Amino acid sequence: MSDRDHARALLEMSRSDLNALRGMQHPSLFGKDFFSDEIFGFHAQQAVEKALKAWLAFKSVRYSHTHDLQALIDAVEDSGEDADWLREMVDLNPFAVQYRYESVDEEEEAIDRTSVLAQARMVFDHVAGAMGEPPSSD
Repeated sequence: MSDRDHARALLEMSRSDLNALRGMQHPSLFGKDFFSDEIFGFHAQQAVEKALKAWLAFKSVRYSHTHDLQALIDAVEDSGEDADWLREMVDLNPFAVQYRYESVDEEEEAIDRTSVLAQARMVFDHVAGAMGEPPSSD
């Protein structure tokens, strides 16, 4: 598979995670806490991770098999792209692995689903634009 085909496949997987986030944005539609913050955060982290990997693959940059958004952002920056605007996405890192196996501390503030979805969409749309692919849909 070519780097560009791989990049497109990753971007489509990121789009699927974004679609899942849209469905989970309002957990009350399915009953209180139907989709936990851990599940929502996991899909947000995955959407961003896959979009960043798509961007790197599109640029033919080899990246490590990691869930660490900081490492992927560093790789984007090392490839010559401005990555400062991506730094706050690192807050999603615990959702990749840690919160898949333990609960978010009850004393922590609940995830702001609207804001997180908007940030993930911004990353996706930026990458899609760089690749000449359609943006996320509403």
